[in-house]
Amino acid sequence: MEKEVVDKTYPVNEGTLRNATTGTLIINTELYKGQDGESQESLGSAKLAKDGRTLLIPQPSDDPADPLNCALLADWGMTWGTTMFEIQAAEWKMTVPDVSNSLSPGIFMQGPGGIFAAILVQRFGRLPILFWSQFLSCMMVIWASQASGYASFTAARTMQGLFNTAPQIIGLSIIHDMFFFHERARKINLWAMTFLIGPYFGPFISGFIIKAVDWRADFGILAAFYAATTLLIIAIGDETLFDRETPQNNILGSGLVYRAKLLIGLVGVQSTGRPTIPTVIKHTAEIVPKPYLFVPAVGFLSWVYMFAIGITTSVTQFVKPPPYLFSNTAVACLYLAPAIGIVLGEIWGHFINDLIVKRYISSHRGMFQPETRLWGVLPAMLVGAAGLVLYGQTLQKSLSWIGLAFGWAMNSWSMLVATTALSAYILDCFPHHAALASSLLNFWRNTGGFSVTYFEAKWVMRNGPAVTFGCQAAIIVGTFVTIILTQVFGQKWRARFPTPMPEN
Repeated sequence: MEKEVVDKTYPVNEGTLRNATTGTLIINTELYKGQDGESQESLGSAKLAKDGRTLLIPQPSDDPADPLNCALLADWGMTWGTTMFEIQAAEWKMTVPDVSNSLSPGIFMQGPGGIFAAILVQRFGRLPILFWSQFLSCMMVIWASQASGYASFTAARTMQGLFNTAPQIIGLSIIHDMFFFHERARKINLWAMTFLIGPYFGPFISGFIIKAVDWRADFGILAAFYAATTLLIIAIGDETLFDRETPQNNILGSGLVYRAKLLIGLVGVQSTGRPTIPTVIKHTAEIVPKPYLFVPAVGFLSWVYMFAIGITTSVTQFVKPPPYLFSNTAVACLYLAPAIGIVLGEIWGHFINDLIVKRYISSHRGMFQPETRLWGVLPAMLVGAAGLVLYGQTLQKSLSWIGLAFGWAMNSWSMLVATTALSAYILDCFPHHAALASSLLNFWRNTGGFSVTYFEAKWVMRNGPAVTFGCQAAIIVGTFVTIILTQVFGQKWRARFPTPMPEN
């Protein structure tokens, strides 16, 4: 099915749709008046959405193979097993906190693994990296299920973290490839929900399975899930990277041989017009210090993820001992709380992100600034901080587990809402380097998640949960200043530190 597009002709070329220096976009032709008062006739020849006034960014080609002309066609594996630390601790004669550290290297490796995947994505395409990511992750989980001891198990989980993070960074590139500007926020919200709900969905399933089988068979079932996703990619996956500027660079074909070459990456190797690996590495290094990425990612989002992952990896250590005495099944059910928070966050973001943008465009002559997206982070900060306080007070005073569930759900809601707003902002700032910018965003949030597993439980033991989670809430509120700085200075930063030359 083709997307409905209206073609209207204006006298000037469509290069005026985006200001290359400031990133300002012209979105609404009916409201647009230029800096000197010129009207919509100054926009040139441009295709519009079916409403007849929203400009399509980017402008689609007339090629039916262009993903923009087509209708719409995990991270959960890493936290699978967080409900079985006690069982492994008994087998390996270790303490539960020490066994839980087996997660840390894998979480950390999702950061560099994402950067490595992004570099390959820019050169070889989206589909082959997605295929190899799931296939190799399946192999690593099989290894983990057969591990002879803690060291071997941790090594397998570390390699799993290295390979399985690709979907978290490829998603933003695929959204850029397939959807117009005015469609992207909702798609980012849905994509973020799928990989953020995974860390809760995995333990929810494994917590029930562990009642019937041992932990090795439990991991075998996780391997089966990875195998299933690999088969789905083989059966229905498609390449979304498409060169509109030079269509002859696209290698198209059909048949099983072409399909196999596309999956394993040979088509990407043979493709021309794409950046070389050294060029992509150079561009990645140039993007790292850009303040409009570095400041909000390191200053705010990494802390949000640090404390969210801290709860996820330590919750069993709080609810299995007295006074709660949760069974494996009860712990598994508790993971539904943050999953519900994620779903509610998706519903919120489905409407609010577009509302924020539309209100700005209607009051700014049909134009848009990327920093507008960051207003969506404010409710995430408020709800997330409140959720941490509620969670800590409930543990401190041994209140009903319902307080834990609500606090955890509020925290996960905050994580999704903040992720969507910042990811949409980053895509607006780096439209031609979506995978690279997404991988760096992923790197910083996973760095926070990696570190927290080493001190979360010890911090609670030393100072008590009320102080621990109260301090975390205060940090979330305090680091929001980095979002304010980005809103105020973001446009100047983008003008002073422009993005590298476009890649794809």
